[in-house]
Amino acid sequence: MAIPIFTAIDVETANADMGSICQIGLAQFVNGQIVDEWSQLINPEDFFDDTNVGIHGITEADTKDMPTLVEIHGRLRTYLEGTVSVCHTHFDRHSITKALAKYRLPTLTTQWLDSARVARRTWPDCAQSGYGLKPLSQKLGFGFRHHDALEDAKAAGYILTRAIADSGLNIEDWLRRVNLPISESENRKPNLTANPDGDLNGEVLVFTGALTMPRQEAASLAAIAGCEVTNGVTKKTTILVVGDQDIRALAGHDKSSKHRKAEELIRGGQPIKIIGETDFLSLLEGGACTPSL
Repeated sequence: MAIPIFTAIDVETANADMGSICQIGLAQFVNGQIVDEWSQLINPEDFFDDTNVGIHGITEADTKDMPTLVEIHGRLRTYLEGTVSVCHTHFDRHSITKALAKYRLPTLTTQWLDSARVARRTWPDCAQSGYGLKPLSQKLGFGFRHHDALEDAKAAGYILTRAIADSGLNIEDWLRRVNLPISESENRKPNLTANPDGDLNGEVLVFTGALTMPRQEAASLAAIAGCEVTNGVTKKTTILVVGDQDIRALAGHDKSSKHRKAEELIRGGQPIKIIGETDFLSLLEGGACTPSL
């Protein structure tokens, strides 16, 4: 089956603010093969949190003389405008959208396709767990260096090409299929338990800090998105949502016990994402049913 052109993209961020992009990686695929690639360090004009640095190894010194997003916006548009843009989960899509808004840059006219949603609908054993970049790449035999933006982008692209080959569905089919329940015969109504068809199903989420909404309301929204919501940070935690004011307090140095516990687990190798409340809400609003940006 011929696989049309698409561009896989991934970003790394300087801190828990998802708009603080410090690296971007792109891999352009034609008929299942990489024909062009681009990796660029970016000056986020923001502070670097030690936890993020510990994940990707990029420091403020590495980026201080690098271009800002404003300076590379034209090249980014050249790759993504008018094509299908692939990212693994919609965290990267939201990061790009938020960073563009920060600089009041035009949004991108592209069709976004989440390779994690594709994977969950292609391989039954990945429907509810094991659909992260690392376990999927191991399952499919792709070798890559995790938390490098270009390497992660390539992995997302390879996952999509393999899913197309294994499912017999083309990209146009997948742009429609990802908006349907994982099991097409089921359309369960979400409740306070984790919605099995939610974009974030399989994630274990904890809230900390001062939120703008009641915790129960936030927990309900998270459950609808597929998360299991717990009270404390443990080795099972995969997402910590921090009140926006808590992220900015003393440039990230005044942190709650949950925040510090999550960072301790991250340093020990636990894959936990730390994000702000605004980013959490934007992720919920920016699911697969949201129009392309």
